[in-house]
Amino acid sequence: MDFECIVVGGLDSNCYLLKFGDCGIVIDPGAEPQKIISAIDGLRIEIILATHRHYDHTDGVASIKLATNAPAAIHVDDWIDGFDQKLADGQIIDIGDEKITVIHTPGHTPGGCCFLSGNTLFSGDTLFPGGPGNTSFPGGDEKTIIRSIRDKLLVLPDYIKVYPGHGPATTIGQERSLYENY
Repeated sequence: MDFECIVVGGLDSNCYLLKFGDCGIVIDPGAEPQKIISAIDGLRIEIILATHRHYDHTDGVASIKLATNAPAAIHVDDWIDGFDQKLADGQIIDIGDEKITVIHTPGHTPGGCCFLSGNTLFSGDTLFPGGPGNTSFPGGDEKTIIRSIRDKLLVLPDYIKVYPGHGPATTIGQERSLYENY
């Protein structure tokens, strides 16, 4: 897998374009759909994934669906209009010979998810360098996000590279020590 990070919108959201040969996946098309469509450049998009329901991760979904004819998927607990498929914890998304695992990580939103592909985790707004995502929005819960991170993400190997919904990348190993006191 190869991928590209496309920073979009006023909140500098990370939209990821995953490339598997001539097929691809778009994760979190939050804004500037024309910028994302330009990056797709002939790639056949199999599915559009949203890590959670906030507008800065979903506002471009309709335009990307129209341009690619790909279905959009989000966790059932974050279901909003415009999506076609409901994701579940542990679900495997097959793209050719590649597999993407859905990891339900509630806390930022009830249906927050991360997507694991090989040694790469796309964490949405669950895990950032230096701490968890914001839980002050409706549906957010600090204890739940910490439990999600400890029970679902910190069980992964230290070398897993984490690409969040905003800002720079980190690794599971770099973040592990922050959660020892929780």
